[in-house]
Amino acid sequence: MKGSNFFAMLSRMKYIQRWGLMRNNRTENLSEHTLDTAYIAHVLALMSGIDPGRVVLGALYHDCGEIFTGDMPTPIKYYDPQLRGSYKKVEEMAARQLLEMLPEDLREAYQGHFFEEDAEIRRLVKAADKLSALIKCLEELRAGNQEFRNARDANLAYLKEMKLPAVDRFLWEFLPAYEMTLDQLSLNPLPNSEIRSERTK
Repeated sequence: MKGSNFFAMLSRMKYIQRWGLMRNNRTENLSEHTLDTAYIAHVLALMSGIDPGRVVLGALYHDCGEIFTGDMPTPIKYYDPQLRGSYKKVEEMAARQLLEMLPEDLREAYQGHFFEEDAEIRRLVKAADKLSALIKCLEELRAGNQEFRNARDANLAYLKEMKLPAVDRFLWEFLPAYEMTLDQLSLNPLPNSEIRSERTK
């Protein structure tokens, strides 16, 4: 039986650093981001009445192509529509290259998670991805790193424009706790939050 490099390549996600152009108080790797995204995708699916298994699996594999491409900074990725389109093709080629590393009898089972056809599931995965990014911004801001202020505002605006009830609920019910200290996490009610204040506008 021929060997497969698939899982050995997945394990290298921990070497891919995100937010490459930003000064980070604490670096975040692709494995950490993927796990956070999967956790968030799970609860968004539950709150939306959509199959959580498909949403979580979509989240787990949504950035695997970056093993080959790295994490392209958002200002570059979205600078020009043509560039964005070209990069999406590169991302797709990278994901397909990774799939080719699987034994042939398993590829079809993984195909749908790498290339989800259901638009609503893709939308929830995207929302979870953006919420994970927003949480990273809040953590950096809490550490005094103002480098992430504009990124926080941009991600929050994107999430509100999605007009997804599950996202709105996450912003209201779960996100404020990320602005708390460890001692505060056991206290109720939650302290005032910039995010929660914004949510009421």
